[in-house]
Amino acid sequence: MPAVLVENLSKQYKIGHLQPVYGTLRDSLAQAVKRAKPGHEEERLETIWALRDVSFEAEPGEVIGIIGPNGAGKSTLLKILTRITAPTSGRAEIRGRVGSLLEVGTGFHPELTGRENIFLNGSILGMTRKEIASSFDAIVDFSGVGKFIDTPVKRYSSGMYVRLAFSVAAHFEPEVMILDEVLSVGDADFQRRSMGRMEDIGDSGRTILFVSHNLQGIVQLCDRTILLKDGQIVRQGDSAEVVAYYEQEAMGTGPEIVWHDPADAPGNDLARLQSVRVVDEEGRTQSTFDVRRPIGIEIAFEVLRDGWPVVPKMKLHDQHWAVCFNAMDVDPRWNEPTPPGEYVATAWVPPNLLNEGRHQVDADVVTIASPKLIPHASVHQAVAFHVFDPGEGDSARGSYQGQWKGVVRPLLDWTCEER
Repeated sequence: MPAVLVENLSKQYKIGHLQPVYGTLRDSLAQAVKRAKPGHEEERLETIWALRDVSFEAEPGEVIGIIGPNGAGKSTLLKILTRITAPTSGRAEIRGRVGSLLEVGTGFHPELTGRENIFLNGSILGMTRKEIASSFDAIVDFSGVGKFIDTPVKRYSSGMYVRLAFSVAAHFEPEVMILDEVLSVGDADFQRRSMGRMEDIGDSGRTILFVSHNLQGIVQLCDRTILLKDGQIVRQGDSAEVVAYYEQEAMGTGPEIVWHDPADAPGNDLARLQSVRVVDEEGRTQSTFDVRRPIGIEIAFEVLRDGWPVVPKMKLHDQHWAVCFNAMDVDPRWNEPTPPGEYVATAWVPPNLLNEGRHQVDADVVTIASPKLIPHASVHQAVAFHVFDPGEGDSARGSYQGQWKGVVRPLLDWTCEER
């Protein structure tokens, strides 16, 4: 039996000019007379659907990510599930106690101290005073605000706010936890511990619905992901695949590009590109890669006539458009004039080299004329792929759950001796 059941859930809002909430008796009578006149038409308000026929299930212990662009309906969905707002149609059913954290400081009173707000917020979430007292020390320790626990929370930073609020919700031990972009606040150590806590909650058989724009966190944490757009589910399934699809749709670049008509292919009278693909070890086109597996960049091209030696080349960018590296095939065979024909060259990026996130590839066919490269066929942002770390402790990140900075993240050999 699912922990969360959503069937044909829809939410409609009216937008337009509304009459003043507070008016005089004279204003009310004038409006009533105006509406009663023959031929009077009510002001038409434009309507929008924040959600439209959304249906899904979440099994006990399942961690589900919810992603999508701003205005997709993510927060509206969570507000309906937490009964903050009512749906226009459809139904949502949640079995068990629900813990939610939708905004920084939800359920906190600014004039009360952190200690007092723990008991207030815990009561709002449904905890008994005994439950709160037994978990109090663990909540404070996890939040890291022990030094300021008797200070009014109006003096807390936003990071301290969310850390304390998340700590209360995380120790509430509900059957279903609903979180909306709360882990974007806080330092790296707190985010690491929060991710670990959410994994523990999921492993204990409880259900998590997690809305976030942190796509790497979604891939690492969530068993399944739902992509919303314009209030509708456009894709759901394996988190890595859904995230890759979302990035491809948003950026317009996928893991493969093929030029079926040679006249449209990039190139000149010497060489033309035929296709560029991102492939796995089996030669299959892939859009997502485990950081621990090799990644193949396949460049197919045709040499049209006798002439200069030509060399396949690639340039790799990370998600911040920093250049990870340039690479080309340096085999001696490319030093001789390249006979006409079709060629397929694959560059293999070794495991545990790239950092997590989206990467894009520029593909080229060039001639080396040191110290210059003469391009014959080039395409910018030819293909893209996503690298993720499953967080199992055997990658270059080890047991650290935070995000490494940098364009690469190699797994180096270390030696250590005791002096």
